[in-house]
Amino acid sequence: MTRSNPIAVPAVLGLALLLGACGAADRLANVGQAPALSPIEDPTATKGYKPVQMPMPAMEHASYAPNSLWRTGSRAFFKDQRARLVGDLVTVKVKVTDRAQLDNTTKRSRKNGEDFGAARIMGFENKLDRFLPNGSSAGELLKLDSEGSSEGSGSVRRAEQLATNVAAVVTQTLPNGNLVIEGKQEIRVNFEVRELIVAGVIRPEDIESDNTIESAKIAQARIAYGGRGQITDVQQPRYGQQVMDILLPF
Repeated sequence: MTRSNPIAVPAVLGLALLLGACGAADRLANVGQAPALSPIEDPTATKGYKPVQMPMPAMEHASYAPNSLWRTGSRAFFKDQRARLVGDLVTVKVKVTDRAQLDNTTKRSRKNGEDFGAARIMGFENKLDRFLPNGSSAGELLKLDSEGSSEGSGSVRRAEQLATNVAAVVTQTLPNGNLVIEGKQEIRVNFEVRELIVAGVIRPEDIESDNTIESAKIAQARIAYGGRGQITDVQQPRYGQQVMDILLPF
C-alpha cells in the first residue's frame, strides 16, 4: 500500500487556485463590458500556422491553343471572377445536415445436456455398485447439464443541422492548382460571441460562377462553430472541477 505525498495535494490545490485567479482577473477586468472581437489578422502569421502539404501528381506541361482567346476553365470571356490566387476571397456555403440512426439487437441462447450410465454390464453392475457412494447406481454414472444465454441491444440517434455562409481567404496554392482556404467569422449578440471557422482544400473547378462553393466540396474540411461569453462561461465547469476530474481516479 503506497502513501500519498502530503505535498502533492496542496500543490494541486494551489495550481487550481492560480488558474482560477487568472481567469477571474480577466473576467473582473471586463465586468460590464461586452466580449471584445478579435482583430483582423493574416491567418498565415498566427502562431502555430503550418503550410498544407499534400500528395501531388506528376507535373504536366501546359498546352496552349493557338489563335484562341478563350481560357480553359474560364466562365467569363474577358476575366474569370472566381478566386484563384493567394489573398482572393471565396464564399463558402456551409450546410451540414447529418442524421444517423442505428439500432442493433442481439440475442443468443444455448442449452446442452449429457447423460451417461451403465444399467447393464453383463451382470457386473451389482458389483460396481459396491464401489459407488451410497445412493448411487451404475445406471446414473454421469449427468451434465449446461445452459447459457446472452442478450444485448444498442441504439444511436443523432441529428445535427447548420446552414450559413462565410467568406474565406485563399492562403495557399498547391502545385496541382488546388487552393487552401481559411475563413473565420465572429458575431456578437449582447454579451455572447459566436464563432464560425472554415478551412480546407478546394478545387477551382468546384467554385461556382458567383464565386461560391459548397462546404461538401471541401477536402480535409475543418468546420467549427462555437461561442464565448457569459452564457458559454456558465455552461463550462470551473477550472478546479476540471482539474479534479482529470486527477481523481473515481
